Amino acid sequence: MTSFHAAIVHPDRSTTYCGEVDEEHVATARAIALLDHTPRFVREHRNRPGSLFILRDDGNLDVYEPVGAAPRASRTPAPAPIRTGEAVRPAAGEPPSGAAGTVWIPGAIRIGDGSIGGAMDTPGNPPRVTLHTTESPAGGRYLESLSSYLIEVSSEPQLVYCPVTDRVAQLGPLNESARALRNDGQRRTNREGRVNIQIEVLAYAKDPWTTGWDPARNPGWRSILAAARSWDVPDEFPAGPPGPYPGPDKPRSRSVWQNSGGYFGHCDVPGNDHGDPGALDTSKVLDGPGGGGVPPADADAFPGAGRFGPGAVNAYVTRLGRMLVSRGGGRFYRVGPGPEWSAADRRATEAFQHAQGWTGSDADGIPGPTTWELLVTGRGNDIPDGPDTGTPRVSVAHLVAAAEADIPAPDGHTTYADEVGVVEDALVAEGLLDARYADGSYGTRTRDAYAAWQRSAAGGSYTGSAADGIPGLRSLERLAARHGFTATP
Repeated sequence: MTSFHAAIVHPDRSTTYCGEVDEEHVATARAIALLDHTPRFVREHRNRPGSLFILRDDGNLDVYEPVGAAPRASRTPAPAPIRTGEAVRPAAGEPPSGAAGTVWIPGAIRIGDGSIGGAMDTPGNPPRVTLHTTESPAGGRYLESLSSYLIEVSSEPQLVYCPVTDRVAQLGPLNESARALRNDGQRRTNREGRVNIQIEVLAYAKDPWTTGWDPARNPGWRSILAAARSWDVPDEFPAGPPGPYPGPDKPRSRSVWQNSGGYFGHCDVPGNDHGDPGALDTSKVLDGPGGGGVPPADADAFPGAGRFGPGAVNAYVTRLGRMLVSRGGGRFYRVGPGPEWSAADRRATEAFQHAQGWTGSDADGIPGPTTWELLVTGRGNDIPDGPDTGTPRVSVAHLVAAAEADIPAPDGHTTYADEVGVVEDALVAEGLLDARYADGSYGTRTRDAYAAWQRSAAGGSYTGSAADGIPGLRSLERLAARHGFTATP
């Protein structure tokens, strides 16, 4: 009887080894997972016969590997083309030299080490998005377990999206290739175009995920669209809308694929034989006429305070950021501006408000009617020159002081709000803190989120009193390395 190594891959990609189990145990686990009412889903390893994955809706991935099987191959990205004079590859989170596109989507949950591909083979060809479906359930935390599965089988897209929860996971930078497509002969389809942003959507192709789904209610999806548009991906399907699945195969035109930009289905890619993503409502995919981009220039009326602040994701946030950049606030933005409210938007708005001579609640970093009017009309004082704040500095001592002062105080009390805001934005991106609580206050929710970071493998795998939610320099340095700020004592 075959024995199996059993392990659990957790959402933070740490692994718990559970020992050896027998064939009967694995058969029972499979049978339970196949029950309709069980929040489990079974996948075989296509390249390792006998290996089994069970995806769970709590975000964990159960892995069973036959004892004596060949060791897992290390994941080495395919070699990138060599180009004379090519710039040094930027650090994770930084835009590539000479490019204005979004590399890491603010608010997306980072899963894995971010190394999934390499430079594009044909960067002079048009930019594109390729849509897939996972042929799996959605909802819960299947986003994490499915992402872990894709990493385990070396078939990573850059993005994974759940249309039920509107959550976005990012496995690799958008300016590099993914690994979810087959080659077309010698041509590497993963590396086609200026960018090829591949998105695995948690859904079944036979049941189009756009049915009953409203893009206006899903800011996570709109943040994906904004990132694609930042790379000049056209709001169109050049090969036509994806067809129903199952159904007759569509032509997979090499000419259209290589020479056109826009959105493609997996069913459109030459050299591939999958029929996903199914008959999507393409107008919903593109967020309706006009694509939901920045409001027109004549839409100058103040949209209301609810459009701004922690958790806001909309085109008015993008417009605010662009107006602030034009008034001297560019140094506050490491990446962006974009549709998701961030600490950079708050700091730039606060600097503009201070430039008008305002103080206190009048300079809280949230635009009100007067701030908005001055920006849209070009009146008022510009943001004065100052030190380059594109890479924020966060002090452990300041965070500890903020925790000591903010936790016992009434909700919303802030101490060192800018530095706390940088950490909260990073915790939101890690999927540990709800964006609506990223308010610059080091309250109990921020403490609990930071404790989860400390316990995670990426944060240092601390336990007990060392994972109490109060930052230390080592755990803060780990967070800073992933999110582009500098940690200081």
